[in-house]
Amino acid sequence: MITLNTPDTPFAVVDTHRLDRNIQRLHKHLDTLGVPLRLHVKTSKSIDVARRVHGAGPGPITVSTLSEAEYFADGGYDDILYAVGIDPHKLPRVAALIRRGVALTALLDSPAQARAVTEFADEHGIRIPTLIEIDCDGHRGGVLPTDPALVEIGRILVGNLAGVLGHAGESYFAYTPDALAKSADNERDATVAAAGALRAAGLSCPIVSVGSTPTAHGATGLAGITEVRAGNYVFFDLVMAGIGVCTPEDLALSVVVTVIGHQPGKDWIITDGGWMATSRDRGTQRQPIDQGYGLVTDLAGQQIPDLLMTGASQEHGILSRRPGSPGDLPDLPIGTRLRILPNHACATAAQHHLYHMIDSATSTSTAPAIDAVWIRHNGW
Repeated sequence: MITLNTPDTPFAVVDTHRLDRNIQRLHKHLDTLGVPLRLHVKTSKSIDVARRVHGAGPGPITVSTLSEAEYFADGGYDDILYAVGIDPHKLPRVAALIRRGVALTALLDSPAQARAVTEFADEHGIRIPTLIEIDCDGHRGGVLPTDPALVEIGRILVGNLAGVLGHAGESYFAYTPDALAKSADNERDATVAAAGALRAAGLSCPIVSVGSTPTAHGATGLAGITEVRAGNYVFFDLVMAGIGVCTPEDLALSVVVTVIGHQPGKDWIITDGGWMATSRDRGTQRQPIDQGYGLVTDLAGQQIPDLLMTGASQEHGILSRRPGSPGDLPDLPIGTRLRILPNHACATAAQHHLYHMIDSATSTSTAPAIDAVWIRHNGW
């Protein structure tokens, strides 16, 4: 039998029990709100994971790279939103996907991009459905709902205009249920207002898309919204646990590492899992509880109290006690295998090309069996 003791470390592990539980939780919530999900695949980048979400067959997805779009199109997915501002140089790849029957939607937030899309579409005799990105909280890109540029962009797009898109990036810094609900309300209100401004100018706006994992879970009303995007939720991570969207027990993704040394004078345990295996993301650093580079569990998934991954070089991880915690380091001899729960699932998963699948609901072993190996897609 192949178990978590079998492959060479480090490698990524996904717990199907937790994965399915996370998927069903959001489905149930959005069903009560009456709005469909457009899965964001940027976290898992796996057709196998997407199949757990969609069940019967390919459903609508969001991608963060055109390489993802091409990979999922090869797997039968034909309703794809490319949710990164379009680079005009990439329009030939967009056109190639459209010509093969994919309903690919682009995103932009400037008149220059809108002109590039319109000119390319006219020149090549195709329609490129395009959303205008709305700035709902000042987190990154987008056009304010009250900015005259919104209607200007819509008029430039003419027949290519498909709607608007909002993303509440600041929701990742909301630490209470009330703050999450307010962030979701703001995301909804800003995006719906932008749609209203376009319609008032006589422009069509069929799609009103919002989403992030925090607001998808925190939303209490989605009037005027046509779809919700979320992706991190399939795995969750310590950042999401830190803002109260989940708990560490919900994390479906981890990385198996091996103890390869000790530094008693520094109270360090050394592993073979550095930032090339876990990423260098320190997303919990600004949160009330800093989890270092990740929490540490045994192979069965039981958390080792007060043990953190506190340092990372390319192929070495450093484990030590949480600052201020009493007691000594646990006795973890060389060769001991452990699992690291990540701060940021997207960044950690990106370090790997395979997921080793286990099921914590059926495993009673200290080293769970690997039931399958799923492929992950990387690249741009």
